[in-house]
Amino acid sequence: MSKKSAIITGIVIALAVIALIVFNRLTSKKYQDTLFVEALKGDFEISISAAGELLAERSTDIFGPEIVQQGRDIRANNLRIQDLVPEGTEVKEGDYIAQLDRTEFENTLKDERERLATNLNTLEMRILDTAVQLTALRDEIRNQRHAVEEAEITLKNSKYEPPTTIRQAEIDLDKQQRLLEQKERSYVLRVAQAENQIRNQRLIVSRLERRVKDYEEVLAGFTVRAPAAGMVTYKKDRRGTKIKTGSTINPFERVIATLPDLSSMLSKIYVSEIEISKVKPGQEVQIKVDAFPEKAYKGVVLSAANIGEKLPNSDSKVFEVMIKLEGSDFTLRPSMTTDNKIIVKTIKDVVYIPAECVHTNPDGIHFVYTKNHTKQVVIPGDANDKNIVIEKGLKPGTQVYLVTPEDGDTFRLTGKDILESAE
Repeated sequence: MSKKSAIITGIVIALAVIALIVFNRLTSKKYQDTLFVEALKGDFEISISAAGELLAERSTDIFGPEIVQQGRDIRANNLRIQDLVPEGTEVKEGDYIAQLDRTEFENTLKDERERLATNLNTLEMRILDTAVQLTALRDEIRNQRHAVEEAEITLKNSKYEPPTTIRQAEIDLDKQQRLLEQKERSYVLRVAQAENQIRNQRLIVSRLERRVKDYEEVLAGFTVRAPAAGMVTYKKDRRGTKIKTGSTINPFERVIATLPDLSSMLSKIYVSEIEISKVKPGQEVQIKVDAFPEKAYKGVVLSAANIGEKLPNSDSKVFEVMIKLEGSDFTLRPSMTTDNKIIVKTIKDVVYIPAECVHTNPDGIHFVYTKNHTKQVVIPGDANDKNIVIEKGLKPGTQVYLVTPEDGDTFRLTGKDILESAE
């Protein structure tokens, strides 16, 4: 290596060492600066934050056909949505919304119509057969009455005949009278039997006519139309999945979609069982909508559920809270994601620091590590998710450690007198 190269190499190494020293000092200073925070004084806000989603306070449900109805003789099966207008479609009253799969119901209707036609034919044939049979029976009765009259005449003309002849005439008359009574009784029984058969057949026909009519009415509802003007919003099923083309709807829960009233919106959130006791109706809420990050909305807590529930993939219980947005903004849409901050409490003009700055010794005394190497005793107050109020022990502007310093054991404990005054 030449002398010139050695000089250049030495200069490069020297510059690298200097740069490393400067970098270490700068980063060390930056790290030291991040070790401390300043005790602040001002209004302290206790809040609960939770993500949620928008929904309309009022909405008009769009229903599928009413299958389960008193008096209807129809089997209640799930209905498949064959076609559904896109979510967000603006519609007027009477506009097309959806088409349900008609296949199963049309096949059943076809079968019922065939059964009805068969039973109508049976009824007509039964009426005709009955008429023919009763006519024949009436003819037999009429002929038998003639036979009785002839027997009466024979008996009357035999009064001058021998006793045996008269007796035979009496026997013949009695026989013909009994035959007449028998035929009359048979006729009455046959009429009652025919009336009962025809009545039963009429009931079968009536029931089939009602079933055909019911299926026709239900099928008319398979083409779903808007009950009012508005914007179509898909309904969610019990699992929280939106109903869409190809979904099935339960005949007992017939809602396919809704027409939300966008003039009044709610934000639905879930609050943990630990924090729900802090939530009260009427509390102020600050709301942000992910779709419009530049906008801020105000609202109030409308209601908080009394009974908790478990969300999917979670073991802890949460409580549903409804928040009403103030004013109207017609750019908002149901199901938009929201960020909600419920203002539980605002404390005026207090000193506060990050909650991680406060430590507790074995005696239960709360303290903070200050920049002037003391462990300052403090009396903490209310806290939120980030900061804690210091009721006594710190002045605004005091620099305190964010984390326990390495030489924290050497710090002197000061300010125990505030404990006595607190008592």
